[in-house]
Amino acid sequence: MQKVDREAAGSAQPELAGFMRGPLALTPVTPALVVANVVVFVFLLGHGAGLWHSPNGVQLAWGASFGPATKDGQWYRLATAMFLHFGLFHLAMNMWALWDVGRFVERLYGTGRFIALYVASGIAGNLLSLIVQGDKAVSGGASGAIFGLYGALLVCLWRERRQIHPVEFRWLFGGAAVFAIVMIVLGFLIPGIDNAAHLGGFVSGALAGAALIRPVWSASPRAGWARWAAAAVFVLAVAGLVAAIPAPSYRWTEELQAREELRHFLGDDRRLAERWRTIIDTGQKAGTSFDDLAQRIDSDVTQKYEDSFEQLSSLRLDPAAPSAGDLDTLRRYAHIRATAARMLAEGLRRNDRHLIEQAIDMAQRAPQTARGFASDAPQTARGARPEAPAKGGSAGQ
Repeated sequence: MQKVDREAAGSAQPELAGFMRGPLALTPVTPALVVANVVVFVFLLGHGAGLWHSPNGVQLAWGASFGPATKDGQWYRLATAMFLHFGLFHLAMNMWALWDVGRFVERLYGTGRFIALYVASGIAGNLLSLIVQGDKAVSGGASGAIFGLYGALLVCLWRERRQIHPVEFRWLFGGAAVFAIVMIVLGFLIPGIDNAAHLGGFVSGALAGAALIRPVWSASPRAGWARWAAAAVFVLAVAGLVAAIPAPSYRWTEELQAREELRHFLGDDRRLAERWRTIIDTGQKAGTSFDDLAQRIDSDVTQKYEDSFEQLSSLRLDPAAPSAGDLDTLRRYAHIRATAARMLAEGLRRNDRHLIEQAIDMAQRAPQTARGFASDAPQTARGARPEAPAKGGSAGQ
């Protein structure tokens, strides 16, 4: 960018306003970011996302930020979440804002500094969101980084205010400030908006912008010690956020493992129930002795349920995890079914009709008993839905 003297500031004014409408070759990163976000959105449409609203599980599977997952070692989500949006309106609003402010900031700071601003603001905003949202919401969107660009823009315009015509300064600085304030206020009023990411991105963008500032004109003031002070504050702020991240209420890897085991158990349970009926039906038709039927029940049903109970009992899952209740229910269910199968085998060996009826009744009542006399335990376990992220909502940035 060609520098001009203070005396030529008047002739530079159209150039400053023209930064927002300059050739795309001068701002390659902004359109690349817009394209990347759109491509990711289209890609997710082909993998279960909705056009107007996406299920949390889809966003989570592809890198949205979520406390139990991010804090369970998947820290890359702090960056990937910036490219995930929960619907077309969410995407359109963010891309309009990015296109509007991004080209301006990229011209003012330069491509390399612009990339650093965008990434630093987005990650810092997601760090604050990780603390504020806790383990309750799946978060994604580019607006944390976009608010960082607005913060950097305000810092640059304020620094260059003496080089800009007062009317143009009021128009640019006032417009950017009003937009940022209005959007942050709306974030407090409208549910489902991750305002922590907005605030974190804005403040970190202002600090990073002050640290990465460069002269726009030859008469631009020198950064001096203020640059290093801003950089130090930014580093300390990020370090403070990292130190303040609370431990997850449960670990996402353990939750996923539990959901997988529950899914396997439900499939095995259907097969075992069918095997139970087959043994009795075919045994009666073939005139099989009660001892042989009892042996088959023990080996093909009782042992399988006992193995399933041991497998489910070996899982370690925090009580706060969404599948914890389902896991406890199916542990009880497997234990009851194993006990009923063992009673049935014993009743067959003794030719004790009363014990056989007790065993059959216990097996039939196992779902209700396991759930505390609610309805159908296996359906409750299916309600955990392994594709769903967790109990809680989404927070768009």
